[in-house]
Amino acid sequence: MNIETILTNSIVEAIKSLYNHETSPEKIQLQKTRKEFEGDFTLVVFPFLQVSRKRPEDTAQEIGTYLAANQPVISSFNVVKGFLNLAIAPGYWIELLQNIDNDEKWGITPVTEQSPLVMVEYSSPNTNKPLHLGHIRNNLLGYALSNIIAANGNKVVKTNIVNDRGIHICKSMLAWQKWGNGETPASSGKKGDHLIGDYYVAFDKHYKAELTELMEKGMSKEEAEAASPLMAEAREMLVKWEAGDKEVRALWEQMNNWVYEGFDETYKRLGVDFDKIYYESDTYLVGKETVLGGLEKGIFYRRPDDSVWADLSGDGLDEKLLLRSDGTSVYMTQDIGTAQLRFRDYPIDKMVYVVGNEQNYHFQVLSLLLDKLGFSWGKGLVHFSYGMVELPEGKMKSREGTVVDADDLMDEMIATARETSQELGGKLDGLTPEEAADINRIIGLGALKYFMLKVDARKNMLFNPKESIDFNGNTGPFIQYTYARTRSIERKAAEAGFSIEGMPTSISEKECSIIRMLNEFPSVIRQAGTDYSPSGIANYAYELAKEYNQFYHDFSILREEDAAVKSFRIKLTRNVGKVIKSAMNLLGIEVPERM
Repeated sequence: MNIETILTNSIVEAIKSLYNHETSPEKIQLQKTRKEFEGDFTLVVFPFLQVSRKRPEDTAQEIGTYLAANQPVISSFNVVKGFLNLAIAPGYWIELLQNIDNDEKWGITPVTEQSPLVMVEYSSPNTNKPLHLGHIRNNLLGYALSNIIAANGNKVVKTNIVNDRGIHICKSMLAWQKWGNGETPASSGKKGDHLIGDYYVAFDKHYKAELTELMEKGMSKEEAEAASPLMAEAREMLVKWEAGDKEVRALWEQMNNWVYEGFDETYKRLGVDFDKIYYESDTYLVGKETVLGGLEKGIFYRRPDDSVWADLSGDGLDEKLLLRSDGTSVYMTQDIGTAQLRFRDYPIDKMVYVVGNEQNYHFQVLSLLLDKLGFSWGKGLVHFSYGMVELPEGKMKSREGTVVDADDLMDEMIATARETSQELGGKLDGLTPEEAADINRIIGLGALKYFMLKVDARKNMLFNPKESIDFNGNTGPFIQYTYARTRSIERKAAEAGFSIEGMPTSISEKECSIIRMLNEFPSVIRQAGTDYSPSGIANYAYELAKEYNQFYHDFSILREEDAAVKSFRIKLTRNVGKVIKSAMNLLGIEVPERM
């Protein structure tokens, strides 16, 4: 039983004994005591004034006196207006550390057969270009969120919807047909996603040149776009694809497979994965059929040009295109189909979409449309909306000159970690080149992931590669280094043959503070799950690492002469390391055994 439960139950008893009133544990408002006051937990007494019929200060004093006399875990109390601050006896913190030490998965709620099933969708790439900086934030948020939801006792299915069809895909295909000369990933030495991305850029380059030429002949920009032969060919290819043209489909399959191999390499390196991948090419027809069914039922309407629309003006929104005049579908159509297939495939209790905040309106509309189509789960969809990420100008050059792709950024991060290790000097001495390279990889990618995840996901952010690898401050490497320090202490104790036996009768306030933080880990995980907030886990890990480092500098551990105190401090160190590793694992961040 954790300390909050013990205190809550004791307060329920106090209210019953003092005021002859039955209250439920849910009505007890117990908070962490603010730093400027003395104590560990604070009870808000205002809800009990009706039954005590006394002033807030007197009520708090009475409850505090009862608890101090009847609950041995409370060593003292003080009253500040209507707040009762309770101090926990040091002996209890020692006992709590033992409980934490005995629980290998401290803070993690186990999954049972009855656990709800949550599906989390993230990544959602297009097969016409490599994953880029924005995808990195999306994948890291989605993967961390999946881990946090699972740690709260839910079954989780991690899913990806690949946008593998549409006019943008046809642009890459057409460019390769025209200017590719049979080039392949094998013949070029390029990753498949980079190769196809180059042809998407090539299409855009030729298309712009074509528009310029047409406009020089006197056309307006709109007239030139309508008259573009290149764009007409791309549209014709899309119509052929939807009609099942064998040649177009064969080229599409070949080029997509090149891209998937490239994506898989990037995902593996980034440390994210999926339980189920859906493809727009499979889901758009289901969406199309559903939209046509909604048209028959009068939920949607057809315009004179044969396009199909939803009128959402009655819901305070505007009209939404669902099928183009040539019968081809749009993203919304695909998302309707994908949602149906997912709920058909899995008994989903909650669906979470990890998509940037520029799509807020899209998901507002999707939820409404699914509800109008009669799907009970429509209104319950969760859009985990996050802000954009940018790099400081001039920090990195991108392959296309506009967007930084994921592989380049990861290369840059690992290189920066290697340079930083060399500047600090001696940190990786004694390791083989392969071991040193792996630690630089862990540090570089850990810095990237932590810097992305420590920021409130709803905010836009500026990612600075060099700043993220600082070994001091709120960074991934600082937390990783703290973990490596705890492991070094454990190794040295084991090498010296020291066995952890016995516990001291009292401990310092700093040691109490660290155990207090370890005790908070389960509630931090719960809050992060409730708020959909990986940043809550990230900043907790930093605060714990910072608190432990202060302790490390102020107290002897391996040189402590009192064997019981030494045992306690090694055990404290071991559990700090365990919780840091668990927190970082929830974020998808590796921690090295040494740095």
